Amino acid sequence: MYVQFIKILMVTAMTFVFLSCSSQIQTEKVKLALDWYPNANHLGLYIALDEGYFDDENLDVEIYTPSDPSTVLQTVAAGSDEFGMNYQPDVLIARNEGVPVVSVLGMVQHPLNSMMVLKSSGIDSPDDLKGKKVGYPGIPWNEDALATMLQSSGISIADVEVVNVGWELGSSLISNTVDAIVGAYYTHESIALENEGYPVNVIRMEDWGVPDYYELVLVTSEDYLSENPQIVERFTRAVIKGYTKAINDPQAGVDTLIKYVPEIDADIDRPGANLLKTLWQDEDGNFGTQKLEKWESFSNWMHENQITDNLVDPSKSFTDQYTK
Repeated sequence: MYVQFIKILMVTAMTFVFLSCSSQIQTEKVKLALDWYPNANHLGLYIALDEGYFDDENLDVEIYTPSDPSTVLQTVAAGSDEFGMNYQPDVLIARNEGVPVVSVLGMVQHPLNSMMVLKSSGIDSPDDLKGKKVGYPGIPWNEDALATMLQSSGISIADVEVVNVGWELGSSLISNTVDAIVGAYYTHESIALENEGYPVNVIRMEDWGVPDYYELVLVTSEDYLSENPQIVERFTRAVIKGYTKAINDPQAGVDTLIKYVPEIDADIDRPGANLLKTLWQDEDGNFGTQKLEKWESFSNWMHENQITDNLVDPSKSFTDQYTK
């Protein structure tokens, strides 16, 4: 009887210690600013929310789209948002300007930004564009990417007419205002155009001289990373679990996204999710990883093209410690 009583006391004490330790992990509120309105690129985030992966890490996460998504890096650097979704080129440009943001996950392993031409045009490669019009969204480095693609095909940007069409990329192609566009995502715009009856040829940047880069990255600020490494670890762990599930079943991920954002265009996001499934993975099938050589080569390219004044230190622009 005495032995049983001692055992009960020990179990009770151990339970009390466990509960005391658990209660010490404080629930943290964090905000994640998206790069654009919710779409297939964000499936893993909403899966993590829906499956309770953030809850499991004692995180109360708000996912939202800013009224001006172009300010994400600034709001993250200022601490208004703890995390943000953005793009590797923009992170390098921001760091060149002294904005202290750091990429903690490589969300999409390769460029989605691409050149598109109507299949009916008969254009198959950049060297077919001599004397043609090329539309772009007014983002300066996109013009440099176009110049590199043309140079790789043996012609110069002076051989084409570059037209700033803003965000009317698809409509400018359909209306024959331009013969080609750059700055459009082939996991979104190409699908939208085909759904409208205008199938396109996709000419990928990295196949024509532009260094391979991470299209989407998850960022935080240098200060937040330094002061809250455990929260960053908990957050990225939940995100990785969400995207691992999305990779295994992207269509179920779209179903989850629709639960939270019913207004999405499923006719675009369902095929888009199938394309992204492979783009979320590195060559070993892992999600979120980043490599120094990819940051290095793109940083060098940006500096060579005078997109950045300084050669941005790639080793300080990202960390891969949360995928190991």
